[in-house]
Amino acid sequence: MSYRAARAGGRARAAAPGTSPAYGAPPVEPTAWPRRPVWFFDLDDTLHDATLAAFGPLNGAMTDYLQASLGLDRAAADARRRAYWQRHGATLLGLIRHHGTDPHHFLAETHRLPGLEARLRRPRSDAQALARLPGRKFILTNGPAAYAARVLGSLGWRGFEAVIAIEAMRVFGQWRPKPDARMLRHLLARLKLPAHRAVLVDDTPGHLRAARREGWRTVWMQGYHRPQSPRLKRLRAGPPTVPAGSPPPTAWQRPGRRPAHVCARISGLNRLRALTFHG
Repeated sequence: MSYRAARAGGRARAAAPGTSPAYGAPPVEPTAWPRRPVWFFDLDDTLHDATLAAFGPLNGAMTDYLQASLGLDRAAADARRRAYWQRHGATLLGLIRHHGTDPHHFLAETHRLPGLEARLRRPRSDAQALARLPGRKFILTNGPAAYAARVLGSLGWRGFEAVIAIEAMRVFGQWRPKPDARMLRHLLARLKLPAHRAVLVDDTPGHLRAARREGWRTVWMQGYHRPQSPRLKRLRAGPPTVPAGSPPPTAWQRPGRRPAHVCARISGLNRLRALTFHG
């Protein structure tokens, strides 16, 4: 069998209902949770309300960067930012691939975010919920390390073994942030961790879909995308106000039927402990 035919056959088997995920990972039932889980937590809109604190100014700063570096007007720069995010999964990847942008310069310039600390919010119960959660815990974020340190330090997050930021998501010299499957496999290989023990907690369905295909357990964090929830109303009540230009929660992020690539859905971190661990 040729290499191309073998790859095509592998993709077909991975996509067939009821079969094992790609690359030999064992089939995973949504209720089959590991006894010794290793948790990978997204940062923005998972461990804090980034829609409130960061996304408006961040999108504006990225548009400013494209406008200045590519010589575009404001509308064209904003359209290019969105197009690269939709096509490549991150505006940065589009800039690297099409314009040779220095990723470190881009991250430093766009994540200055003055006043960020004053806008950060999370429920008080979240720290206790994670402290009681069994297993190793990591941060896995497409944000830069300096930004993650600001958020975690300001909110008083403790108990994470390491922060895996976008600068560490490189495979053979190529930047491969979430949801890149090569990065996920490379990460597990570095940690000598089988996929069935890894649990990704993230608010972005595309990230969860990629992890599920690799045999990870997946938890969809929806608490910061429920505009009518009392918890979110309390978090967003009073100052600081939502920055101008912050995107509203989108329809695909609102509660509904659980997708096949999502093992569990939660509205808050205190719900994680209710999951049944076995297998």
